[in-house]
Amino acid sequence: MGDLTRRKFIVVSTLAAGFALAVEPITAAVIKTDSRGLVAGEVKIPVQDGEIPAYRAMPATGANFPVVLVVQEIFGVHEHIQDICRRFAKLGYCAIAPEMFARQGDVSKLTDIQEIITKVVSKVPDAQVMSDLDATVAWAGKSSKGNIDKLAITGFCWGGRIVWLYSAYNPKVKAGVAWYGRLVSPSTELTPKHPIDIAANLKVPVLGLYGAKDDGIPNETVEQMRKALKGGRSGSQIILYPNTPHGFNADYRPTYRQKESEDGWKRLQAWFKKNGVA
Repeated sequence: MGDLTRRKFIVVSTLAAGFALAVEPITAAVIKTDSRGLVAGEVKIPVQDGEIPAYRAMPATGANFPVVLVVQEIFGVHEHIQDICRRFAKLGYCAIAPEMFARQGDVSKLTDIQEIITKVVSKVPDAQVMSDLDATVAWAGKSSKGNIDKLAITGFCWGGRIVWLYSAYNPKVKAGVAWYGRLVSPSTELTPKHPIDIAANLKVPVLGLYGAKDDGIPNETVEQMRKALKGGRSGSQIILYPNTPHGFNADYRPTYRQKESEDGWKRLQAWFKKNGVA
């Protein structure tokens, strides 16, 4: 992090309102979860070198809520990710989605996916992400009525990959659910390891939800990951939905597949319950 540890960085000060420009127009299937009975909205998470914005949703009454980290796609913590947090809160969780790209740029204002990847996403170090998630967990326990002894993580696309990595990094995670996160990639200075590299030694149970028609995640890499997981003792599993594209849970996009999305959501809840989160 260099001299960033000695001074506060300039970050995206607020979360996106609505959807990221790169994903418009929004489809008619978009799910809208209200905030009745919830405390929901933007919060600030203190991190090592400043603070980052996050979206937090939890029940308005009660305490000691199980905590679920919600890790964004490449489009940032826009309305879809915020809605997922509210869905979790309706189930009794404290759900928090920290803006993982806060130091690198505001992807919500960019209209081109490739520009998002090259200008922002490709510059985000895994070490920074792990540290920011740690800070989010600590904040949830101290400032958001969260029971961090019941900690789970889920994420989508870019965030799906992070689910595998953070579950390997933080043994306090009880369960993870990775939605179509890339499993195999070349190592770089900023991204030295990938899910395939940690699979055999993974201890936290992770459920992977993948589509067999995903243009960016070949089926052979899914099978490679399955084989590697079988060599370990985490009890992790991967579901591969037939004839299903990447982004099948993204109800605001044409890739949305209601049947597979709803099945995945049910499996997520059961997975969390089975592994002591709910």
